[in-house]
Amino acid sequence: MKKDTSHTLERAAHFPTAFIGEGLTVGIISGFVVLSYRIALKYADLWLHAVLAWTMGRPGRMTLWMLALAFLALLVGRLLTVEPLISGSGIPQLEGEVVGKLDQRWQTVLPAKFVGGFLSLLAGLSLGREGPSIQLGALAGKAFARLRGCSITEERFLLTCGASAGLSAAFHAPLAGVMFSLEEVHKNFSVTALISVMTASLTADYLSSNILGFEPVFQFDIMGELPKNLYWTLLLLGVLLGAAGAFYNWATLAAQRLFLDKCPLRPEIRMLIPFLLAGLLGFFAPSLLGSGHELVNALTAGDIALSAAVLLLAGKFLFSLICFGSGAPGGIFFPLLVLGSLIGGIFGLFGVQYFGMDAANINNFVLLSMAGLFTAIVRAPLTGIILIFEMTGSLSQMLSLSMISIVAYIVASLLGSEPIYESLLKGLLARRGAPPDAKTGERVLIEIVIHQESSLVGKQVREVAWPKDCLLVTILRNSSELLPRGDTALFAGDILLVMTQASCESQVYDRVKALCTG
Repeated sequence: MKKDTSHTLERAAHFPTAFIGEGLTVGIISGFVVLSYRIALKYADLWLHAVLAWTMGRPGRMTLWMLALAFLALLVGRLLTVEPLISGSGIPQLEGEVVGKLDQRWQTVLPAKFVGGFLSLLAGLSLGREGPSIQLGALAGKAFARLRGCSITEERFLLTCGASAGLSAAFHAPLAGVMFSLEEVHKNFSVTALISVMTASLTADYLSSNILGFEPVFQFDIMGELPKNLYWTLLLLGVLLGAAGAFYNWATLAAQRLFLDKCPLRPEIRMLIPFLLAGLLGFFAPSLLGSGHELVNALTAGDIALSAAVLLLAGKFLFSLICFGSGAPGGIFFPLLVLGSLIGGIFGLFGVQYFGMDAANINNFVLLSMAGLFTAIVRAPLTGIILIFEMTGSLSQMLSLSMISIVAYIVASLLGSEPIYESLLKGLLARRGAPPDAKTGERVLIEIVIHQESSLVGKQVREVAWPKDCLLVTILRNSSELLPRGDTALFAGDILLVMTQASCESQVYDRVKALCTG
């Protein structure tokens, strides 16, 4: 059925009610997809450890494993050739789709991402499960929307619901799933989005927790809140993390340009680099393989000395850079948390060894540095604080978490570092060239919030140079809907509901967003 203007507006009037049920359904579907992915990765980790134990010290078996890794690299490279949008974490692809700049074929991207991510983790690549989980969850939501024949506007909401469910099921972090999907993906905190996304996130977490358990991802002891006489160290550590985050973003983008833009090798050959490197590290430095969960456990248990922590940080950073830069399917989310924990551990160990700090505070710095580095890299401080709280089960650090996140955010911004996922999306769109094909006859509703610093604040509707291809339909203000007229004044916090054709969506979104934010 053609979704014309009247149909789009009529359907939008029922969004708040309809999305509760649809959020529940998407939460179930996405939850099962991501739960299956988590179980597959659990077996991948067990099989990898078994293989390394089987090959250790036996040259013949080591050679067989290297040949097997070469075969896995060719398989993943072939998947990347067939479906390029499975490359990397998948979060930039999702953000591009939400604003109409990409159109992922869920029928091919979903299974290819599942298999590609599984094979990459089976080989021991330093990649995370969270990005693929978010992409898989979102694509499950898209599949539901397409099979039901939903409008593009409704599909965007269900993509966000699926993304929230994906992160929730991946990390047993329902609140972080809600916050990340709204703060980073949807970029809108409207009531309609909040209720539906929360429904999907809680549903997926319930399914995942009942099968895999309710324990937090990181389980290490924290003696209590950081002593007040050490709060000055948060400024120093925050500056360090902000600078480290800016450097990480620069290095990641440089690695992608090297592998994806300047490297003439086909994906099948390019994948040999990280896969064979993983094989060598498995024989000589197995602690660098995988997402790095065991590194955090060893660090917080006091089993890693200062010099070893520095070497592990350098090795983990370089290996993660190669793995992600190559375009292998997998995320940076979990590895960057591990890098943050190593920076915090080194900071704490240095303080203990040279300044007489209490060793009981090392784990505090480990936890705080995870949030600080995440904020500096992703530029989503609320998500970082909530995520670390849910992943560790610790409520005692909220003040110090907030302080270090703010400092890291400011430093990274002053250094001119852009949020990593926005930068990755720009690179992805530049490599793809042409925008996706759109359903030219369909209308799309776009929600954008007017920021405090926007030039629209205080202006009347008639005074704004709106894009010619859009129609301002409604202004949402304090839970009320206003029918815009020429003399209607605009205020900070207003949510503009703009209608445009699907073929113009990305251009209209960019122009209206620029009006609302600058």
